[in-house]
Amino acid sequence: MSPTETYPVYKVKFKLSIQDPDMPSPRHHTILFVQTNERPCSGIKHHVTGDIVTGMHYESVGIDDPAIDDNFFSTELLGHTRSLHYPRNWDDILKSLPAPPKQKAFNVNTMRTEPVKCWEPLAFYEAGEARRPLVKCTEWIDRHAVPTLTNAGLIECSL
Repeated sequence: MSPTETYPVYKVKFKLSIQDPDMPSPRHHTILFVQTNERPCSGIKHHVTGDIVTGMHYESVGIDDPAIDDNFFSTELLGHTRSLHYPRNWDDILKSLPAPPKQKAFNVNTMRTEPVKCWEPLAFYEAGEARRPLVKCTEWIDRHAVPTLTNAGLIECSL
């Protein structure tokens, strides 16, 4: 493999079986997929996983063609990354980005899991009160991962 070889970088979305009632629907699980093999199509997915009750964490794992997954929804080519930088530089950067933290807890007064207004002391939003937007995988990919990787020169945008 030459140092000038590149891999395509995609933003891929998967359907969720259960939607979060506290977020606008429809929601999708969003990942970055770097296609390192053309035939068969496979590569590495970069994403945050977990939930916003316990907190999320970053991981990168090998996967086969995301389009054959039963929950596949869409794919968007973002650009390319040079094989010279991949995957070590990607993992170093993405591990350094804060993953979405705990944002919900069980409210014993309403008997449901709800967004938290304040952790110390634990307080929940009142009905009609303005709420901070919740942050999950899609927001982490769109607001943090893609801009940081692009600014670092690790995603070169397609024309």
